[in-house]
Amino acid sequence: MSAPRIAITYCTQCNWLLRASWMASELLSTFGAELGSVTLVPGTGGVFHIDVDGTQVWERTRDGGFPDVVTLKRLIRDAALPDWDLGHADRASE
Repeated sequence: MSAPRIAITYCTQCNWLLRASWMASELLSTFGAELGSVTLVPGTGGVFHIDVDGTQVWERTRDGGFPDVVTLKRLIRDAALPDWDLGHADRASE
């Protein structure tokens, strides 16, 4: 099985590059080499969504804005690395 590939599509017109790159940095800091790639994909028209191996796990309009960092990490873990322990982020939800 290959390492999961994450794509963060963001709106260039809305200046969401910084937000998208921060999220990418958080994912790489947490999951490191377990990820195959984290790709930033420029878009327009208010688009912001996160895909794991081609499956959308977050969409700004559908899901009500942007995920906080704990939610983001849980989404990626649940979709791609279900055995990964998120430490304090997991304990906060119990």
